[in-house]
Amino acid sequence: MSLPLPTSRDAIKRMQSERKRVAVANARRAPFWKGKLDHVDLDRLDDPVEWRKIPILDKEMLRAIPPEQFYEQFCIAPRERIAEFWRSGGTTGVPLFYPRTIDDMPYAMVSFARTYQCMGCRPGDIAHLSFPLGIHPAGQMWARAATQVGVGVAWVGAGNTAPSLLQLQLIDKLKPTVWMGMPSFGLHLANLAETQGIDLAASSVKRILCTAEPLSQAKRTKLARAWGAEVYDAFGMTECTMMGAEGEARDGFHIWTDIAFIEVVDEKTGEPVPEGEVGSLVVTPLWTNHATPFLRWSSGDLVTMREQGASSGPFSVFPVVTHAHRTVGFFKIRGVNLSHAEFEDFMFRIAEVNDFKAELTNSGGNDALCVSIEVRRGAEPDGVVRIVVSETKRHFDVTPEVVVLTTGTLAREFESAVKAPRFADKRS
Repeated sequence: MSLPLPTSRDAIKRMQSERKRVAVANARRAPFWKGKLDHVDLDRLDDPVEWRKIPILDKEMLRAIPPEQFYEQFCIAPRERIAEFWRSGGTTGVPLFYPRTIDDMPYAMVSFARTYQCMGCRPGDIAHLSFPLGIHPAGQMWARAATQVGVGVAWVGAGNTAPSLLQLQLIDKLKPTVWMGMPSFGLHLANLAETQGIDLAASSVKRILCTAEPLSQAKRTKLARAWGAEVYDAFGMTECTMMGAEGEARDGFHIWTDIAFIEVVDEKTGEPVPEGEVGSLVVTPLWTNHATPFLRWSSGDLVTMREQGASSGPFSVFPVVTHAHRTVGFFKIRGVNLSHAEFEDFMFRIAEVNDFKAELTNSGGNDALCVSIEVRRGAEPDGVVRIVVSETKRHFDVTPEVVVLTTGTLAREFESAVKAPRFADKRS
């Protein structure tokens, strides 16, 4: 690999010292940063006070650049050095396509390859990759990077390109040891497997790697039970690269701090927060900055950080970051805020419910919550409905209308979606 794993925190600090200087020097070449970095002393960047003179770059600042001017104002690479484009999450109102250069790509490959190693994959493992294989980089990067660590890959793609039943057939035929995809799609495949009489927990898959969606303990437990596999999570952002993954303890993401310099700061003051307290994650790419010179990028992630996690082995040299999982989506029903994330966890804890969707509707001129469920084979539907109604009322002070669907209905409905659309506002 072009960037071996560091063997000590001192080695990481030396790398950060060298690469922070390069990162700031690169940024000074971009018109966007003109006048914003003149007061920063390149020779004193290891001084935390000097480093914090660099303004935190947030989504509002990026939105101030018209999309059609992004490449002229923010990007610094000549076109002949561009290797590919990575789709952003739409931070400026519409997705941007970040150029990655020939110089960026080896380090991006290293960052994705490390996720396999961190969760214990070895040469001889075969991964069934169900991430999208489109303009978003994650799927293709994971597929290409696997060869660096001797892992074989079936480039299957998400359900919108490879039908879910075909995915199950390939798992049975190719005998992969790893399944990779978004958590919602993993649950979707498990539910479809049950409708087909397939015992997915008895398959060859022993590890699952997820990303891109919050992975709550309830969702993790349901995935692990359905697949009979250990579930790992990974974390990255297109403004940087894949930045970390869980180790065997699965107590947070080991962040590759030789590839991304990270800070956890107070949302209001921008000052560092004590270890273990919730703050805003601020990221400076140390190697993937040859075209997009992000400095102190605040993605909006709220996290805690600890210098030492519970996992052992070579990745224990890196700090551990854990998402705070604060609410981002909710329904407001007759004055009650119902968090999508909390409701999803609640539903997944009801063992008799295989899958669900929740819709906000108008009923008699009033807002109403309609929950459609599929019931586990062998469970009594009327009894499950009573449980969902009473427990929803008890936990959320909302009485839902519950509809029982034929097993497989949601699997077909979610078939063409990259992320399962479990929540929808259907009010007219």
